[in-house]
Amino acid sequence: MRQRFPAPATISEQAQAWLAVDGGELTYPAADDTEAWLAMAEQANRSTVRRFPISDIPVHTENIEGVTVYAAQPPETGGPLLLWMHPGGLLVGGGPACRVTTARTAASMGLLTWGVDYRMPPLHPYPAALDDALAVYRRVVHDRDPARVFVGGDSAGGNIAAALLLRARDAGLPMPAALVLNSPQADLTEEGDTFQTLAGVDNVLRSLQPVNALYAAGADVRHPYLSPVLGDLSGFPPTLLRSGTRDLFLSNTVRMHRTLRAAGVEADLHVFEAMPHGGFGGESPEDREAVAEQRRFLDKHGRRS
Repeated sequence: MRQRFPAPATISEQAQAWLAVDGGELTYPAADDTEAWLAMAEQANRSTVRRFPISDIPVHTENIEGVTVYAAQPPETGGPLLLWMHPGGLLVGGGPACRVTTARTAASMGLLTWGVDYRMPPLHPYPAALDDALAVYRRVVHDRDPARVFVGGDSAGGNIAAALLLRARDAGLPMPAALVLNSPQADLTEEGDTFQTLAGVDNVLRSLQPVNALYAAGADVRHPYLSPVLGDLSGFPPTLLRSGTRDLFLSNTVRMHRTLRAAGVEADLHVFEAMPHGGFGGESPEDREAVAEQRRFLDKHGRRS
């Protein structure tokens, strides 16, 4: 049930307006109703495409090791490549939705961005998404200097991005120059504090337990490849993490930050006032500030030309 609190005067007018939007309740299909899950994903993907206007950033579809990748390059960009994992609760955000959000990410970051259209349940549960991400990453660091490669992900994409680096490290592959995790879905157990304290407060996100179970398909959700915050993160590159004080995944983010720090990894944490999951719609001063922080972080840890 939604818990309503007034928007604080400490945030912008655009952010206050976003907090007034009610994401509504969501009913999940039965676990074995494949058609209903596919229909839910298709409806969400159409909504994403409608929400984001067609970008003037050129996007090319590539096939990298059998995986669909959307390559978006803003004009007059060179330097590092951002390998980006899309959001969507490990269920949605693929296909045309991945294409438009990849273009949006490339435009905001000013970087050549490869959006990995990783496979998802119900047809392709774990480890399909992670296998796809690893296949593309292996190709990227083979063809490019890893010091000129960034990896990032939003929400569910943060899960895939972090788990990817665990698998890459375990496979003996080099690490990228930096990692960006925006409100990562880092713990599929949903045991963190804010899954209780912010349940119904976040106007964007609800518990994803049914989707987590669909994704895991019987695998132990405590395994670090499914819940990266529970793993040994030693050897990770410098990492930026972002969340907000109304984000259901705040616990995921702060715990991931502490786990990285405990492993001796340089990690910057940015928590924004009253921000729910995913930000304030992308157009607020706070959203622009968050993007600026990411760009400064990547400038610091990469070499642009």
